[in-house]
Amino acid sequence: MEEVRLQKYMADCGIASRRKCEELIIQGKVKVNGKVINELGVKVNVKKDNVTFNGKVIKKEEEKVYILLNKPIDYVTTVHDQFERKNVLELVKKVSKRLVPVGRLDMYTSGALILTNDGEFVYKVTHPKHEINKTYVATLRGIFNNVSKKQLEEGIEIEDYTTKPAKVKILKTDEQKNTSRVEITIHEGKNRQVRKMCETVGYKVLALHRTKIGELTVKDLKIGEWRYLKKEEIERLE
Repeated sequence: MEEVRLQKYMADCGIASRRKCEELIIQGKVKVNGKVINELGVKVNVKKDNVTFNGKVIKKEEEKVYILLNKPIDYVTTVHDQFERKNVLELVKKVSKRLVPVGRLDMYTSGALILTNDGEFVYKVTHPKHEINKTYVATLRGIFNNVSKKQLEEGIEIEDYTTKPAKVKILKTDEQKNTSRVEITIHEGKNRQVRKMCETVGYKVLALHRTKIGELTVKDLKIGEWRYLKKEEIERLE
């Protein structure tokens, strides 16, 4: 099909996720054939129309790239950061493709993060209906108990939403240091959700690491290292 919605075309070109591309369009940062587009619903002919973002022509890349990164802390996962903080894209800059993160990890969370230039893949993997599990290991201040465990497993109210039931496993408690290590698996992707879940039941998060996305694990990758995903890994996620 030659005509597609503008935000889908932008996502396919690797600009950002489809949702973020919608925001960029509304902000008036996109032109089609020289005309500023600031409303949704516009379709473009991928073979004929000239689409620019921030003054630069964008084109769909044919070769798709999928990367698994073991993200360090102190790196942001936003493609465009107004504060010019360290960005995860700096860690994969030798890859000559325009990549975007699939979902986000906050600045102080390390671990598994996928990057790709396939906008359709981003849409599929991040859509709530797919319910892809994400597993975290949280180091907490305090001795995590079975009462708190049950609360997280049943779902708790955070701000304006109630979390879906989580899988929770107590890995270690240290009474002398007054700390706990807990494994938490969720399939939602709300902003800072795991941190808020722990804080809601009374535990400050000292460190947070995402160990798995679906069945993808970063146990064989050092912090800051990355690798290409295998074909079967991509297919399982989709």
